Amino acid sequence: LHDADAILLYMDGGGGHPAIKPERLKLLGELMAKGVGLGCAHYGVEVPAGDPGEAWKAWIGGHYEHQFSCNPMWTPEYTTFPDHPIANGVGPFSIRDEWYMNMRFRPERKGVIPILSAVPSDDVRDGPYVYPKGPYQHIVDNSGRPEVMMWAVEREDGGRGFGFTGGHIHNNWGDPNFRKVVLNALVWITGEEVPSGGIESKVTADDLKKNLDPK
Repeated sequence: LHDADAILLYMDGGGGHPAIKPERLKLLGELMAKGVGLGCAHYGVEVPAGDPGEAWKAWIGGHYEHQFSCNPMWTPEYTTFPDHPIANGVGPFSIRDEWYMNMRFRPERKGVIPILSAVPSDDVRDGPYVYPKGPYQHIVDNSGRPEVMMWAVEREDGGRGFGFTGGHIHNNWGDPNFRKVVLNALVWITGEEVPSGGIESKVTADDLKKNLDPK
């Protein structure tokens, strides 16, 4: 990791998040201070409030906080995108996933650039969420508000970060826009230039079946 330009954490989260063990959190902090990029995907964006949550807000702009955020299975429609390299070449798409929402962002979302945003229906807000099933009144009360499911930040140390809340359903990586927005983000956090048309890639149905653990 000491030679890495950027790190992606796509792993278990919550209290058992592998990256928040004290010695690992310390190592990440040292790397962030050097300007190393950091991306967190799906469960990797969830860390407890306190020191881990404060670190995630500093490093990637925000995190999933248990029972403040929620995790419904739903199908947002992403139709507009910001003028940002992560959005280069990304077209409108709609895909069912466990899209987390109501992230615990920095105060006033300072420096946070929404990349993927959509308005959930009231049925989505009412749950059930994956766990706990909800509904949470503060989620319901925000009816009609756009929710941010992917975001980016540029840190004062020169590093870059992003959070991506999708990534639960493996076959979704077969969708070209779903895949492109994450590939763009990975290139962006290394400090490299994202092509105007985004990162091109091809994935077949057979590719998606490779290297799967037996169930």
